[in-house]
Amino acid sequence: MATEKIETFLKEIPGWELAPDGKEIRRNLVLKNFKAVLDLVNKIGSLAEEEGHHPNLYLYGYKKLRIELSTHAIGGLSENDFILAAKIHRILNATS
Repeated sequence: MATEKIETFLKEIPGWELAPDGKEIRRNLVLKNFKAVLDLVNKIGSLAEEEGHHPNLYLYGYKKLRIELSTHAIGGLSENDFILAAKIHRILNATS
């Protein structure tokens, strides 16, 4: 995916960043507690199943979550990654 297109899409999903290798987008979150992280992971998991597009989710430090999106089949970013990131962004806005 072209750098200009990536930059345009990233402007639509505040808080997400491009990985240094340019092959994924990611978001780091700190929630209020462990239960809040689990609840969010379950919401993201349900959405990912509906979309048929699955992020890497890393729960660490008991209340921190890292979300990474890429399209493994192409070894980089596709529009689907940004679509799913936007939908996750809406979940985050609804829960904050």
